[in-house]
Amino acid sequence: MSTKLKVGIIGGTGYTGVELLRLLAQHPNVELSVITSRSEAGMPVAEMFPNLRGHVDLKFSEPDTAALTACDVVFSATPNGVAMTHARELVDAGVCLIDLAADFRLTDPKVWEQWYGMPHACEDLLAEAVYGLPEMNREAVKSARVIANPGCYPTAVQLGYLPLIENDLIERTGLIADCKSGVSGAGRKASVPTLLAECSESFKAYAATGHRHWPEISQGLARMAEEKVGMTFVPHLLPMIRGIHATLYARLKDPTTDLSAIQQLFEARYANEPFVDVLPLGSHPETRTVRGTNVCRIALHKAPDDETLVVLAVIDNLVKGAAGQAVQNMNLRFGLAETAGLEGIAVLP
Repeated sequence: MSTKLKVGIIGGTGYTGVELLRLLAQHPNVELSVITSRSEAGMPVAEMFPNLRGHVDLKFSEPDTAALTACDVVFSATPNGVAMTHARELVDAGVCLIDLAADFRLTDPKVWEQWYGMPHACEDLLAEAVYGLPEMNREAVKSARVIANPGCYPTAVQLGYLPLIENDLIERTGLIADCKSGVSGAGRKASVPTLLAECSESFKAYAATGHRHWPEISQGLARMAEEKVGMTFVPHLLPMIRGIHATLYARLKDPTTDLSAIQQLFEARYANEPFVDVLPLGSHPETRTVRGTNVCRIALHKAPDDETLVVLAVIDNLVKGAAGQAVQNMNLRFGLAETAGLEGIAVLP
């Protein structure tokens, strides 16, 4: 592109907001125009986030319709239920909206209300919103007016199951997604369960009877399979800041299927995907190998019973699970190089 995209961010004071800023500040095709925060209006962004000193000169500002509708694309990094209240005015002004919350992920407004406790405020746009998992919906993203950025857990789980369901290799019932996340997944807010003294040197499951990401994952797997898929999803909290590790279990329809053949299938399916890395057989991916990157790393194993396939998938919940995938969707939507602004290498140790 000869000119840079004018980009706005609504609600940029959380972890996904600062991650968006980190990525967009070094994006070659982006001009950061506005970042809103009612509570912090007037504060320099770099005062709140010192890592952005010398890279972001903006101040937080009150939400302003004129400033936002002058943008090419607006990212909404707000709590659930906010993006749907200002989506219509942005779309009517020709702005592409990329929502990092859950407002446009679920296609059924009744399911949305059941899991999020409020009626949907923009059902007409809900019907046309594109679910922004590029590895599954790349072509639809390219022309979308509203892009529903996937949740962090759903990204890891769906990428792990996608080739298996597409090729009808596994039973469609009894899937198990056993997932662990760092505490940044809970957001940047005061919360007793995420205090250092509460979660350090400890490990626990939560929402075992039902997590909001379950209907999103179930919806995505059903789209792949073109029928309902039975899945149990249990999240866990790890005493670390970033990262998700998803251990996925599935029963093979044909237990004699050789693991190397499944490996070849995964490698072929993701060969042209810049942000999915299928590791060699026998590998055990670590969350630290994707820290700060937009990459999902996957490894395959067979359980001793030869009937159960185990898929291991790791992502950074703030990047491929949130801000990085949002930038990837922006790149696709505006015809930019898909990897633009997302080519950083993971930080080790």
